[in-house]
Amino acid sequence: MSRHSREEHAAALAAATAEVGRYLDDRSTPRSAASPSHLAARTAAVDLSVPLGTLDKAFEEVRELYLDHAVGYHHPRYLAHLNCPITIPAIAAEALATSVNTAVETWDQGTSACLIEQKLIDWVADLIGFEAPAGTTSPDGVFTTGGTASNLQALFTARENRLGRSGDRCSRLAHLRIVTGEHAHLSVVKAARLLGLAPDAVIALPGDGDRMDPATLDRTLASLADAGYEVAAVVALAGTTDHGAIDPLRAIGEVCGRHDVWLHVDAAYGGGLLVSPAHRALLDGIGAADSVTVDFHKTFFLPVAASALLLRDGAGFRHSTVSADYLNPADGDHHASGSGDLAAVDKSLQTTRRFDALKLWMTLRVLGADGIGRLLDASIDSARRIARIIEEDPELELVRRPDLSTVLFRPRPRPDCPLDSLVRPVRDTLFAEGHSLVAATVVDGHPCLKLTVLDPNLTDVDVEIVLADVRAAARRVADGLRPAPAAEVLT
Repeated sequence: MSRHSREEHAAALAAATAEVGRYLDDRSTPRSAASPSHLAARTAAVDLSVPLGTLDKAFEEVRELYLDHAVGYHHPRYLAHLNCPITIPAIAAEALATSVNTAVETWDQGTSACLIEQKLIDWVADLIGFEAPAGTTSPDGVFTTGGTASNLQALFTARENRLGRSGDRCSRLAHLRIVTGEHAHLSVVKAARLLGLAPDAVIALPGDGDRMDPATLDRTLASLADAGYEVAAVVALAGTTDHGAIDPLRAIGEVCGRHDVWLHVDAAYGGGLLVSPAHRALLDGIGAADSVTVDFHKTFFLPVAASALLLRDGAGFRHSTVSADYLNPADGDHHASGSGDLAAVDKSLQTTRRFDALKLWMTLRVLGADGIGRLLDASIDSARRIARIIEEDPELELVRRPDLSTVLFRPRPRPDCPLDSLVRPVRDTLFAEGHSLVAATVVDGHPCLKLTVLDPNLTDVDVEIVLADVRAAARRVADGLRPAPAAEVLT
């Protein structure tokens, strides 16, 4: 795009908006019932060496290949994964940031965008309320592509902090451990692998229900130290991906403080509670963390992707800094703004980064922090209401009461039905039909269905349709699992 193509740009945005409008108006279900083989064949048939030549033809093709079959996170009967409907100001921000194509790694590329991003980082750090001890620098942070990237950089920083204390790095690396709860996100194990830790470096503690038990953590840290291991970090969860559970952060922080161990809080899911008018207290103690992950594309209702890593001691980002004369020279001459050096690449594992912070800025400036928080509060209220409905339904069984907005339950169409054999087929049946989408997981060794409620406009009518679809699918699956009657014995 350039000033010479303003008319084409406006026409393209208008056409894209029209396509989105058609997608919203025509979609009566959260997904189409097209089979994987059908969609694969349609995609494979495209000859990418032959261009279509016009935007209209490209839209027509994308409509048939993508839009007609894209899963609708905005749809009231989409209650599967941690995907949210998104705010209108954030969509406008995406159009601005993409069209201008700002990169925010250095001041001479991002200028004012760098200032906006840093302002938001400072704002989130203030919300967390880091309890910074004497001798540390101010909290700081950086936007990332998601919780996996944020967790990786947090654990990298924790590893470097531990290895930098004393002794030979190479010999100690194999003895580093990461301690977390049994419901930690898979990115913790991925990070340990990428960081060169031992295959058994991640120790997942059995919890008190779905939550980490501080007493178990205390004993584990003492036992590891006695055995000659070093703990690079404890990872606590503020909203487990699977169950929505929140660890007792204050008690865990006290344990980590006594053992002088880095505390990372993965609040990718529960980070929206920072702006919740009703449920902020669920994050009590988060300020004791050394690092925190927040995903704005979950409970801040922003488009993918927008996450951030926050460090209690901003000096920890030095471990991520590598200088290059062409970008961020070591002499500090980064074309600074005059109000301080703004080479965000010094803090990031990425070099080129999109201006994703604008999505949060515009949403915050239109809705306000409480306005964003009320969207999450409405979702939490809906989840708790759904849990009560399930408890009163003779064909459904509640597995966990929701902390956040995750509802775990099982269908039980008949008393004699093998529930463990029922759950996955019910989930797969619903997905194939596309009318209502739910997820599945395992709790205490038993499969169950999962509703992830992130639609603040969800109504009881929508909920009843989803639960009716679950009950109907469960009856059909149960009929298929019913044992054949014993053959009549002739005498």
